[in-house]
Amino acid sequence: MESKETVYIVGAGISGLIAAFELEKAGYTPIVLEKSNSVGGRVRTVSMGDHHLDIGFQVLLDGYPMAKKYLDYDALDLRRLASGAQIYVDERRYVIGDPLRDFKMLIPTVTAKIGSIGDKIKVLRLNARMKRKSIDEIFADEEVTTLEYLRNFGFSDVIIDRFFKPFFAGIFLEPELRTSSRMFEFVYKMFGEGYATIPSAGIGAISEQLTNKLKTTEFHFGAEVSNVTSDKIVLKTKEELGHGGVIVTADASSLISNMSGQGTDWKSCMCLYFEIDGSNLPKETIGLIADPEKLINNLYGYTDTIGRQILSATVLEFNGKSEKEITAKVQDEIREYCGVGAITHIGNFHIEQALPDLGNLKMTAEPSESMLMENVFLAGDVLYNGSLNAAMESGRLAAQGLLERKSGIFL
Repeated sequence: MESKETVYIVGAGISGLIAAFELEKAGYTPIVLEKSNSVGGRVRTVSMGDHHLDIGFQVLLDGYPMAKKYLDYDALDLRRLASGAQIYVDERRYVIGDPLRDFKMLIPTVTAKIGSIGDKIKVLRLNARMKRKSIDEIFADEEVTTLEYLRNFGFSDVIIDRFFKPFFAGIFLEPELRTSSRMFEFVYKMFGEGYATIPSAGIGAISEQLTNKLKTTEFHFGAEVSNVTSDKIVLKTKEELGHGGVIVTADASSLISNMSGQGTDWKSCMCLYFEIDGSNLPKETIGLIADPEKLINNLYGYTDTIGRQILSATVLEFNGKSEKEITAKVQDEIREYCGVGAITHIGNFHIEQALPDLGNLKMTAEPSESMLMENVFLAGDVLYNGSLNAAMESGRLAAQGLLERKSGIFL
């Protein structure tokens, strides 16, 4: 039985790492209980043979307020993705982008057959609206679905089907655009204020950097928790740990008795990786397949650290196909769209819990709201919105809530 003053964090994902950082700053030496053998949760890069692959295609929006607060962008050596996309539609491909950032994008964007001139003027109006609108205002607005929002704004079905659906389906991991309009506006604003980036060493470098900032935190890997109460933690091994406070970043519904049945719904996807020889998809550019009959939603090509051309393909709906069938069909679609020469399958990630499926999205809350019961605090993007920013914010708030409770700021 550990000391009753020991502070624990359940889960070594982004929320847990931020919580540990904040607790260390206040003089605590937290202990992180992680059931796997590594940090990062969903934000990891793993080895597959001699390849280092992100668990799913993930980007860091460098405009995220919490990412600016906690990350050293220079040390991450961020690769910027092109501020646009290549859209494959009707056996043709169009490159579109923001001409205010890259003037040579003006003509191809204006002439691309993905919507009318009126649609493209509305995009400029939407850009201007999001520049003026604060994040607080975004999350205070009434929620509708993203699809309703786009239609209410006056966009045609053509630009919705050929651009907004494939692009934001890849972000929200659902093709119907039923995700909250708050999330749409927030993500749209972040794209307008910064860039989509990927650390040169992979998305897992974010988790590694946050871990390396910790000086006194202890990590206990392979430590699976089965129950949490106001005064103890019970491990799967039946070992009991007394605590003076615990922050739960994992699925609390399976760990805390009074949250039984309150689990989170999740969106899933499959990310397939290939080594290729040549492609018509420009490097560091997202490719969008604007055909609902195809399996692939988006493609991303890059050159790895030893010069190999790698292509990731993300699939959102499996249509009852086996993984073997999906892999074969995706290879066929890559050949059809990308004009590749040789193509070698590296491996797949089927990510069952890729993004939380949430409504009533929030940006932040009072630290006291993170307290579930005496000495037990909750963190995780599931509490606010499905984003790296929310994961960081929730870890910060849970740590602050625990510290304020201990200092008697709230009862």
